[in-house]
Amino acid sequence: MELDFSKSITGENSTQDSTSLVRANTWSPTPLGLTVALVAHDNTKEALLSWAASHISTLRSCNLVATGNTGSLLKNRLDLEVFCVKSGPLGGDQQIGSMVADGMVDALIFFWDPLTSQPHDPDVKALLRLAVLNDVLTACSLSTANAVMVSLTKTLDASAG
Repeated sequence: MELDFSKSITGENSTQDSTSLVRANTWSPTPLGLTVALVAHDNTKEALLSWAASHISTLRSCNLVATGNTGSLLKNRLDLEVFCVKSGPLGGDQQIGSMVADGMVDALIFFWDPLTSQPHDPDVKALLRLAVLNDVLTACSLSTANAVMVSLTKTLDASAG
């Protein structure tokens, strides 16, 4: 399957969701096929951007999927190739959850804000529940995100060597 990264699902003038694009054979995995989903709440977006900048080489070797605002920041500030689904509160967490449930995500990096109530908290919990049920590498803090990247880097290095 092949993902057309020139398309983005932000909810603006969009009649397709991420799953239909994937099922329409627009998903293009890297040679290894590693896909990393990136999500960050508003108060943690800068932390995710800083973390991503320190792991940019590995991230460039993976398919990246992100919720709308987070993905836009990753594209604009770090020049990463990111497939954007809708913003989290507009259904993006659910779109990524669907991809997790369908086995399309290898790792989830989710910098969530534990001190701020989110109006879409049930969606957040559903995404995390799906990641655990599907045994997806999941990181919700800087330390665990770094550990996930060590694992992904080793996997990528082993396949290249």
